[in-house]
Amino acid sequence: MGAAVAIVSAWTYAATAQTDDMVARGEYLARAANCVACHSLPGGPAFAGGLKMATPIGAIYATNITPDPETGIGGYTLEDFDRAVRLGVAKQGHNLYPAMPYPSYAKMTAEDIEAMYAYFMKEVPPVKLANKPSEIPSPLNMRWPLAIWNFLFVDFDPYEKKPDQSDEWNRGAYLVQGAGHCGACHTPRGLAWNEQALDESEDVYLSGAMLDYWSAANLRQDKNAGLSRWSQDDVIEYMKKGHNQFGIAYGTMVEVINNSTQYLTDADLSAMATYLRSLPPARGETGPVYAYNEATTDDLRARNFDQPGSLLYVQYCKSCHVDDGRGYGVYLPPLAGNTTVLDPDPSSIINVTLNGSARLVVQGMPDSYRMPPFRVLLNDQQIADLVNFIRTGWGNAAPTVTPAQVAEIRLHTVPSSDRIEVLKMK
Repeated sequence: MGAAVAIVSAWTYAATAQTDDMVARGEYLARAANCVACHSLPGGPAFAGGLKMATPIGAIYATNITPDPETGIGGYTLEDFDRAVRLGVAKQGHNLYPAMPYPSYAKMTAEDIEAMYAYFMKEVPPVKLANKPSEIPSPLNMRWPLAIWNFLFVDFDPYEKKPDQSDEWNRGAYLVQGAGHCGACHTPRGLAWNEQALDESEDVYLSGAMLDYWSAANLRQDKNAGLSRWSQDDVIEYMKKGHNQFGIAYGTMVEVINNSTQYLTDADLSAMATYLRSLPPARGETGPVYAYNEATTDDLRARNFDQPGSLLYVQYCKSCHVDDGRGYGVYLPPLAGNTTVLDPDPSSIINVTLNGSARLVVQGMPDSYRMPPFRVLLNDQQIADLVNFIRTGWGNAAPTVTPAQVAEIRLHTVPSSDRIEVLKMK
């Protein structure tokens, strides 16, 4: 009798341990997928939805994905959950809008989806909070055309390992293409708002894209605006800490660092870096690789303000970014050779100058400094002059910015919040 009890107890313990391991893996994958950033409101309960998201046809609201049986996903079976996450079809049968990055999550394995399901059902507290209807007007709010969109633009096959690549490369590709859904922001969109590529088979993949008046960076090996000059450690440091010797996270990338990539293991960050650094250049940039030039530094130190924007730089930027444009280490970032400054699309440098950026919070510690907004202090012409000075100084060579471009971004954006907004998963 005692032996039978011991065997049953051992089985129970093993089953519980296995379940705990699956839940922990599901939580890790939910971090990798950054589910909390879209399905939560700052200061609100985790995963209860309500975040307003702009689309080309009208605003939608992220849904409640807590296990509440009435307003959340408490009534979802594993099959229902899998169908929603990887196929973009809700339990009720309607197609989800592709603001939900199911074209990326389709790459995930059934085992990883099961682990995420275990986490949401067993670990996330249920929250009774009704979902908000979309603000998309009729007839554009009809869902059936999404089935055609899916047929044309989505590959629903899970990721398959490339036999000619290393295990680390394949792990990185799986995370970048799948849970990380990096292409959702960093790949250009087509006329139907589809990602123009879903993997490295096409050069446009991860080549940079406009997102909410930010230019999501080129993650390929383009020599100046891409990652060609970044080492493996540079890529890892950026994903883990939000900054490196070339720049600092801003805009929506702050949410990714604060809520997702800093929690990934060093092995997974290294795998992602290996994959990203394998992607060949996409844009065929002309001209030489960036090289530092002392002329701008010499002029500023001599107080030669002949170039438009130079005096503004001394008044508003020098205290953090210094005469030599190299900043102070990785915390007050360099402008000389900065990949964002060199981006052919000036949206990010204009936006961050106008609106500043939210604070990075790594390991619970907020950055001591943040980029402040200058939209009240400086007019469109002054912002354009300042940005042009930066984009042509210290050896930088990037296209000219016009006051009209500044005015457009000013009209459609607001200053970044100075609140520390790290979303809790529990």
